[in-house]
Amino acid sequence: MLVSEAWNLYKADKQIQGYSSQTLKVYKVQMSLLIKYLGDIKITDITTESIKLYLGEVATQLKASSLCHRIRFIKSLFKWAQEEKYIPINPVTTIKEPKPESRIPKFLTEEEIELLREACKTTFEKALFEFMYSTGCRIGEVVNLDKHSINMTEQSVIVFGKGKKEREVYFNTRCSIWLKRYLEERTDDQKALFVTIRAPHRMSIAQMRYVIKQISKRAGINKSIHPHQLRHSYATTLLNNGAPLEVIQNLLGHEKSETTRVYAYLSGQLRRELYKKFF
Repeated sequence: MLVSEAWNLYKADKQIQGYSSQTLKVYKVQMSLLIKYLGDIKITDITTESIKLYLGEVATQLKASSLCHRIRFIKSLFKWAQEEKYIPINPVTTIKEPKPESRIPKFLTEEEIELLREACKTTFEKALFEFMYSTGCRIGEVVNLDKHSINMTEQSVIVFGKGKKEREVYFNTRCSIWLKRYLEERTDDQKALFVTIRAPHRMSIAQMRYVIKQISKRAGINKSIHPHQLRHSYATTLLNNGAPLEVIQNLLGHEKSETTRVYAYLSGQLRRELYKKFF
């Protein structure tokens, strides 16, 4: 069996398991890069040495986090191939991931959040910005939401996160006001919560990123702003206001507590208060 044939079967298995199209697109890129280096050879001909040489070459070009993603994909592919009995021995069992970089998420200050609010021109922009900031949702979760998913009474919505895991998130009164105004202004029959202005249809991730980028340009904030910073800022605000990490973990939809714990480093204000309280 050629590597490309193994990929097609692996992809089919992951589709059955419910992997998102976005995840499979990333995996396809990883697969293409592997085939470009090794060639479309028989999967049984791939050795530990050839994989190490490949990873050693790309390690000089990638961040540790990106290299980790590549290694995880390769490990997943060959583990699957062994379980399906396409290969007798897994050649990547001894390959280890690099030590992850200690990266503190970039968040926005209260002043920057207010500048972004002021820079929102339309009802749509205000609704989108307030929704992303007050729910802390991932951009991929927001684009998939439908109008009927919104519970205005409870100011909540059910989203499907990574691995299609369901969770309930909440939005504040400010967001509720702008969402109602935005939905009342809509004259289209699209079911999506947020739609494009011209020829209304469900927004893509790229289109939503572009909107946030345009708002940030108008705000005159001298740094690169992207939607995930709103999620980081949401988590930091919760932490600064005294929310326990396990609550933040649940609201963000993090599987591992370690992912959430990184936000503890952001909360200088809270750390100062606790120091004064206990020392």
